[in-house]
Amino acid sequence: MESSLIVTVLKMVSVVGVVLGIVTYTVLAERRICAWMQDRLGPNRVGFGGLGQPIADMLKLLFKEDVVPHHVRRVYYILAPILVLIPSIVGLSVIPWGSTLGSMQCVIADVDAGILLAFAVGSLGVYGIVLGGWASNSKYPFLGGIRSSAQLISYEVTLAMSVVPVFMQAGGLRLGGIVEYQTLHGWLVWQQPLACFIFLVSAFAETNRLPFDLPEAEQELVSGYHTEYSGMKFALFFLAEYSNMVVASALLVTMFFGGWSLPFAPFNAPATSVAVGLLHIGVFLLKVFAVLFVYIWVRWTLPRFRYDQLMHLGWKAFFPLSLANIIVTAFIMAWRAQ
Repeated sequence: MESSLIVTVLKMVSVVGVVLGIVTYTVLAERRICAWMQDRLGPNRVGFGGLGQPIADMLKLLFKEDVVPHHVRRVYYILAPILVLIPSIVGLSVIPWGSTLGSMQCVIADVDAGILLAFAVGSLGVYGIVLGGWASNSKYPFLGGIRSSAQLISYEVTLAMSVVPVFMQAGGLRLGGIVEYQTLHGWLVWQQPLACFIFLVSAFAETNRLPFDLPEAEQELVSGYHTEYSGMKFALFFLAEYSNMVVASALLVTMFFGGWSLPFAPFNAPATSVAVGLLHIGVFLLKVFAVLFVYIWVRWTLPRFRYDQLMHLGWKAFFPLSLANIIVTAFIMAWRAQ
């Protein structure tokens, strides 16, 4: 009992540490990719090729003066960034980042309803955003919080409905089981391309990324729900956004791109050695990095949607499409079963 608890704690510490490292350097990657797309250099002075820039930014935020405006609702103002960050990290607990390392499974909590837990915990982050906008006691942050609540509720529906055909085909809600299904029957992105596309676009809205960053929208709301925040409190909001990107990318890879598997041995079966297990983890991380690149690429390519366009896309386009996809998948499965 004690040994299993120690292993679980070590998994949690390792996963959180790796994810925070990915988040930190995703910020640097975004700045460098943005600079490349705009024909400039980007941060390249601190450390070799700019690799020390995230450390410099972290130290700056740690030692920056923590300004708390006098008009805010202080307790809730301080609590909001924490409530945003925690759900984004907890969602990682059910995602299998590899097959096995020796006798150890590469997942913190291999629960039967893993995807439901990930969606349920992830949806709690909106409370922190709304609380931050309300507690700031200022018009622009409050509008940003209200926008975020409407946006996340709307796209949470299409996000959940888009993956129903995946569960129908895989025969369960366990994320590890979905990866195992894909090792035998091929990646589900080829069988459910519409579901994959709806999930990806809905994930953009869930993480408040361009072209769906309406809760922040600098031209309209200055900086939205975190306008009144500075120092480490602002950094927690920033960290939560990129952590949510990593979780969404990991879920997309797990459900549509085969997770840790590749369509040839030894990557298409559970690891028979520690070396193969480490290769599986590497494959999974490379896929996650590829999806993160898509996040960055889209941000610096597409313009922001209007708010009515955003809601129209969610309710009048993606909702009926995802519902139709469920019905078509059910008919095809019933026909094949005859």
